[in-house]
Amino acid sequence: MNPFLFNILLAIAWMMLAGEVSAGTFAVGMVVGYLILWFSRSAWRKTSYFTKIPLVIRFVLYFLKELAVANLKVAFDIVTPRDYMEPGVIAVPLDVETDIEVTLFANLVTLTPGTLSLDVSPDMKTLYVHALYVKDAERFRRELKNGLEKRLIEVMR
Repeated sequence: MNPFLFNILLAIAWMMLAGEVSAGTFAVGMVVGYLILWFSRSAWRKTSYFTKIPLVIRFVLYFLKELAVANLKVAFDIVTPRDYMEPGVIAVPLDVETDIEVTLFANLVTLTPGTLSLDVSPDMKTLYVHALYVKDAERFRRELKNGLEKRLIEVMR
């Protein structure tokens, strides 16, 4: 049986034992189920489940931090009288390969305030991004590649 599916079943069992069906109880059941599975990981055949979950949590926390910083930057620019924007369109070479990886990366870039994915080259090797704050194009590329793209690749592969 797949460890993820088994974790969901343990979370459902936790909700039934707790007598409360809610998202919070399910989340607690997922954590408790993960801990149970982690302690019994030697019984499972080789699986990447126990290494992927921490990577996914790290990725989500990183994205939430980037989202908060971008929101604060845009909000600060809106409420101050001086305009700090230096917009530009940047071509970002892609290391993501599959359609789902390219789509996720482009959507995560678009979800971040101040950036918008415009297009992907026909060979899917370049993403064109419009950004509000581009003082240094090379630095912007590096931040996207070493931050969001690198972490997305860790989670997806």
